[in-house]
Amino acid sequence: MIGIKYDVTLPVAAGALFVAIPYSISLFAQWLYGWPNKPGYKKYIEALKPRRIYCLTRAVLEMLKYLQYGKLYFQWKSWYKNVDSNKYCVKGITFGRRGNKLDLYHSPSLGQSDAQLIPVVVFVYGGAWGSGERSTYCLLALQMAKELCASVICPDYSIYPKGNVLNMVQDISDSLIWVTENGHSFNLDKDNVVLMGHSAGAHLCALTALFLVEGVDELGIEHFQQRQIANSIKGIIGLSGVYNIMDHYHHEKTRGIEYVSPMHKAMDGKENFDYYSPMALVQKLNKKQLKRVPPVGLLHGTNDIIVPVESSVKFYEILTSLSARASLYLLPRMDHTKIVTDLMTPERHFYHTVFDCIKQEFSKFIRPC
Repeated sequence: MIGIKYDVTLPVAAGALFVAIPYSISLFAQWLYGWPNKPGYKKYIEALKPRRIYCLTRAVLEMLKYLQYGKLYFQWKSWYKNVDSNKYCVKGITFGRRGNKLDLYHSPSLGQSDAQLIPVVVFVYGGAWGSGERSTYCLLALQMAKELCASVICPDYSIYPKGNVLNMVQDISDSLIWVTENGHSFNLDKDNVVLMGHSAGAHLCALTALFLVEGVDELGIEHFQQRQIANSIKGIIGLSGVYNIMDHYHHEKTRGIEYVSPMHKAMDGKENFDYYSPMALVQKLNKKQLKRVPPVGLLHGTNDIIVPVESSVKFYEILTSLSARASLYLLPRMDHTKIVTDLMTPERHFYHTVFDCIKQEFSKFIRPC
């Protein structure tokens, strides 16, 4: 009897481990976020291919590593809700054509005298163009204000499906307009702004700056105002950013997530990949426009499997080939998440490593305090 029980249990366990669990995870993910873009029953055939099931299941299980940030989660939740934090932060300021909100963080080391204008960092969070909110990055923004002796703005934007990438770029542009029109109320130096973003946020920072330099009509902003805002951007810092959408789409295909990812939907289809790729856009600028492109600092972890390090390497090579000002920092043993979460508290392992690079770039853009 014992032998029979063993013979039956082993195949059942193997079936559950290698078939039932992966197929359940994958089918649930595809039901929740989107089926393969195929007509009729073909979308189910594509969804049930063993290779896709394996890759998608692996990608979903990789998300379990975010459990290690449980302590950080409670830290930022607690800080953001604490009324004492309001002395360093003005929360929920309405801006822009869609009524989004932004938070403004002050450096505790800076006084608030009327004579002192403070440089501005606009930090744009990531989230694959389909998730994220400003409150999550309160600790990061506070530390950034301290380390850079700057005021830090963290705006929300119209993530998919609320908006597409054009709407997101419009929202980031609107946050820059808010600095121009309202910065005097907070002693902000509207002429000294640095754009900084992580992942999809880095993509949006680069795309926003390039759209402003080109004078794109779709922004819905008068050309003279676009030029004014573009001139106020003294630099861009990208953390693990996506700069070629087609390249990243192919990477998503290798991970089996191209249909569940919001990216191609937020871009309004593959036909717009080049239009929304900073790497393609910068190559279309004329010489006069290229001279107006702000200097770019790119940071990327070599252990990043979400956005491969080649994304930043290729963008850096394109920028330098066009004589645009650019720097590249490849950070060993750093993955896609730690490059941003480790900026939230000084005791995090890579805190000083990443901030040293950021401060080095920031000092090129803005005179250090």
